[in-house]
Amino acid sequence: MIKKIVPLFSLLFIAGFVHAQSVFGYWYGIANVKSNGSASNYMMELIMQPEKGYVKGVLNYYFKNTFRSLQVKGNYDANTRQLNLYNIPVTYFGSNIAMEIDCMMNLRATLRVSRAGSNLSGSFVSLPEFKYTCKEIMFNFDLNTDASQKDSVLRAIREYKETHQVWQPNEDDTTAKPAATIVQRKVINYVVENDFKQRAIDITDEITVDSDSIAVDFYDNGEVDGDSISVFFNKKLLAFSQKLTTQALHFNLVLDSLLEVNELSMFADNLGSIPPNTALMIIRDGEKRHQVRLTSDLTKSGTIRIRKKPKPKTE
Repeated sequence: MIKKIVPLFSLLFIAGFVHAQSVFGYWYGIANVKSNGSASNYMMELIMQPEKGYVKGVLNYYFKNTFRSLQVKGNYDANTRQLNLYNIPVTYFGSNIAMEIDCMMNLRATLRVSRAGSNLSGSFVSLPEFKYTCKEIMFNFDLNTDASQKDSVLRAIREYKETHQVWQPNEDDTTAKPAATIVQRKVINYVVENDFKQRAIDITDEITVDSDSIAVDFYDNGEVDGDSISVFFNKKLLAFSQKLTTQALHFNLVLDSLLEVNELSMFADNLGSIPPNTALMIIRDGEKRHQVRLTSDLTKSGTIRIRKKPKPKTE
């Protein structure tokens, strides 16, 4: 009996190991390009399906106020774990709302597999004719094992529809009719607070503000898909189980002057129907406006650091 079990176990282990070397599934993360000391973030999701001799899939990404969904194709070498995708139009990091410019780029990535999970690490590299304008975009994508079911992946690729949407929150989405306005006070939910402590803090961005208080609005980032969040300010729970929609989830926050930096964290109660949990956050500092895209999942909470600008010294 034991002799039969051992070979069976070996076959299962080998099958699992081979599957772990594949790029199949839902991959997501942040991509960054740095220029003149400033960083521009792209929130990305890559859905991959290997075929015989090539790989195909869908790349979804958010940049500033734009969402794009594109078909991608290339090759994957299981021996070297190298993934290459070709001729991908990526919005130029210096584009503005009035005019967007595409950079034609190739994706190059290496698959890394460990007990902690799988990730694709690499960059988007411009084609030769764009090399002096379009800078390299670095990324690190994690595999979402919960979403990477075969039927789900095949359906997402089969039902792909090219999308290029531009959306900008207007006054009706904010002050006129917020979905909810949250008072700044600590609330109690022991389950959410304990889960928050178990997850990593993922610093997405840091901003500097002039005011002692800020107004913060959360929206679903793209298609409304049932994302629900809890919000922590300096690790204190302010709201839990709040649905994200195209209407604002509104906070008025007073910064803690005793802290060098204040931290605002988005905890994912779920992943919605389109993982991971993503939100567009608008921060108003007097007349200034900051726009940040946060992503959270069941292992980490997207967080922004807020630093108060020091007052000029008087003579």
